[in-house]
Amino acid sequence: MSSQRIPRTGGPGTRDEAPAWSEDPQTPATSQRAEALAVRLEQGARALATFASALTDAEWQARVPKDGRKVGVTVHHVATMYPLEIQLAQVLAAGNPVTGVTSDDVDAINAKHAKEYDAVTKEAALDLLWRNSTAAAAAIRALSDEQLDQAAPLSLNSDAPLTCQFMLEDHAVRHSYHHLARLRRTIEAFTRAA
Repeated sequence: MSSQRIPRTGGPGTRDEAPAWSEDPQTPATSQRAEALAVRLEQGARALATFASALTDAEWQARVPKDGRKVGVTVHHVATMYPLEIQLAQVLAAGNPVTGVTSDDVDAINAKHAKEYDAVTKEAALDLLWRNSTAAAAAIRALSDEQLDQAAPLSLNSDAPLTCQFMLEDHAVRHSYHHLARLRRTIEAFTRAA
């Protein structure tokens, strides 16, 4: 089984072109479950990168309804969150509880990010998306089935004892798909209004 990695974008003539993908075979030590999770993460990140790379400058600046962030800021947000999402999953993988992380904390992180990266460029966001999703997929591939099955209280989910695999599926893997669906609806509405 082989998986496709997130592309590196940018550079002369590539800014608005669909990214090129390279093949990278599964390492023999990777569990099948970890590989499947990593592939799904890469597929979501690749779909988001492909969508974002085709946006016009005006579409990149469009605001997401009810959210308020710009489309480009949202792409960068997904990229920015991969390391934190993986870190929290690794805490659970070690059998330790995740404490002190609440939905209010997540909202504060998102609001701060939106202000700091309001003018983020497409090239910068896509590069970060590639780098962080590649690192996230590699971290997932390093997990064993036993680590994926580890459960501990997760403060973000009312201290419910949740598995590392659930944390990955509900956050790092799902994140790009969740935002891509919202961004597609945003651009459809933006196009109709233009």
